[in-house]
Formats: sequence, structure tokens, C-alpha cells
Amino acid sequence: MTDLGVYLVTDPELCDRHGVGVLGVVRAAVDAGVRLVQVRDKEATARDLLALTAAVADAVGDRATVVVDDRLDVALAARHAGHRVAGVHLGQSDVPAAAARALLGPAAHVGLTANTPEHLAAVAALPEGTVDLLGVGVVRPTSTKPDHPAPLGVDGFARIAAATTVPCVAIGGVRLDDVGALRAAGASGVAVVSGICAAPDPGVAAAAHVTAWRAAGALSPEPRLQADASRRREATR
Repeated sequence: MTDLGVYLVTDPELCDRHGVGVLGVVRAAVDAGVRLVQVRDKEATARDLLALTAAVADAVGDRATVVVDDRLDVALAARHAGHRVAGVHLGQSDVPAAAARALLGPAAHVGLTANTPEHLAAVAALPEGTVDLLGVGVVRPTSTKPDHPAPLGVDGFARIAAATTVPCVAIGGVRLDDVGALRAAGASGVAVVSGICAAPDPGVAAAAHVTAWRAAGALSPEPRLQADASRRREATR
């Protein structure tokens, strides 16, 4: 099973709650073992989100995979400028995953939100390798996404994860004590927003989530996104 571990999703308001800021939270989380970071700011302009994404990518270097939430244009612009941005995570109302893959290329990262059998059927109809991971949720009610669908719970997440071969990351209201159950339910990773961004010490919070993930039986603390990308590159030669 692909092991993506703990996946940090940033929230500017929560990151500022204790005066740490997005960059401070990201640095602390990556130092604690987080290797996948999604830059998310629903309110930012394209220019501001590009600046934040570039700053995050430059801050973590090659220690973590950085993706942009929703905004394919920002991911493309950051990559064009030479920043280490792997790709994008798309919602169901964003540009199609196939278009993102075509524009980003075979070695990039394309994630997609999915929480229904219809979503899975649409992904299954795409060429293999179009989507690298599915963000499946919400697991529990969450204030960071007030328009979220009905919570799946751990059992609902397990049903979705079992119905696809694409790695699934649990997202939405994930608590520290959910990590083990979600790993056992087939999660390839757990996405955390409030649990890290809003913590008084985000490094300590991130380390606790990473430790819980590894203790739950993860095969490796390192994500295999680069290996997956390498396989895609070979397949296109």
C-alpha cells in the first residue's frame, strides 16, 4: 500500500491563531516528519496564493512534496518560475483531472477529492495514472469546510477506500485518536488541518500525528510520490 503518512493542509487563519503563520507551521510540521503539504487559501487572490505557494516550496525544499489546493493556474505558474511545486489537488468543481494531468505532465502530482461511488466511477474511467491520490471525506464534521458533505465516518471511508485502487487520504475533522483506525481502514494517509495549524505548538502536534501513523503500522514514513512519478515517466518513453 502506498504510504503517504500525515498530509498537512494549511489554513491561514488557523496558522495565525498563535502567531506562527503558514510558513512557521509548515516548517515545524516538515521538521516533525510531514512529507506532503497542500497550500490552501480559499480567499487569496491568484497573485497572493502564488507568492505563498512559492514561499512554502522554497522553505521546505526537497524535504516535502508541495501541492496547491484547487488552483491549477497557480501550480503551473509556480512551476514555471522554478519553484518545487509538485502539482495540484482538485475538487469536484475544479478543472478536470485529465486536463490538469495534460498540462502538468506525467511526472507531476494530481490529487482529487472523492466521496461517492459516482466519483470513483469517474476516476476509474480515466487513463491509469491520471490521478495520484483521492482525498476522501469528510470523516467528521469540520469547521474548516462549512459546506462539506455528510460525514463518512471511519466505516464510510473504509468503503470508499476498498472500492478503488487509487491511494486514499482521509480528510475532514480527522483527530489524533482517529489515525490508527483510519490506517486500519485502508487509508494511505491522513490529512490534518486544525489538529496541526491551530495547535499552540504545531511541531509537537505534527510529531504526535506522525508517531500515531507510524505506530498504526505504516510501512514507511516516506511518501512514494516520486517513485510513482518515475514509473509514469518510464511508461511514456
